[in-house]
Amino acid sequence: MHFLRRQLLRTLSFAFGSSFILGRNQLGIAAQTGVPPKLSPPPAGAAVRDGIAGGTQMEKVTGIGGFFFRAKDPKALGLWYQQHLGVSLIPTSHGESPWQQEAGPTAFAPFKETSDYFGDTQKVWMLNFRVRDLDKMAAQLQAAGIEIKIYPPDPTGRFARVHDPEGNPIELWQPKVPDTKG
Repeated sequence: MHFLRRQLLRTLSFAFGSSFILGRNQLGIAAQTGVPPKLSPPPAGAAVRDGIAGGTQMEKVTGIGGFFFRAKDPKALGLWYQQHLGVSLIPTSHGESPWQQEAGPTAFAPFKETSDYFGDTQKVWMLNFRVRDLDKMAAQLQAAGIEIKIYPPDPTGRFARVHDPEGNPIELWQPKVPDTKG
């Protein structure tokens, strides 16, 4: 369970902030060895697979523009996310602003449908929010009576797990700050 998360986030840390795009095989090597791979020219036929079609860069999405899901009580659940995690809802008037997330790595990872990583096997999704200070966030949630489980640190940072009022799993991640001394 923790290995897959570590592997994915270690891979993201190599890819994020670099001036090149790693192919699927190169990402796998980086995740398994912990060392960024040396790049060589792509093999024939790799252009379309790696996002380059007809000699031009493939148009790609730029990020997640929304997250939409069903809820038993959408209004109450939206208010919970706003009050406890600071996620603003869709504006209802001209003067309101939508939630703005900070730039940073985003993991996009389908799991096997039999995975127990989300806890309840009936849950089909899990949000992972980046946080600046996991200890402050945990204290804030605990003060509001929200149960939180903090996991031991790993090479990618620190993690905690909470559930919203409808039992949906939420993972909080404080990414490890890269060592700038060098």
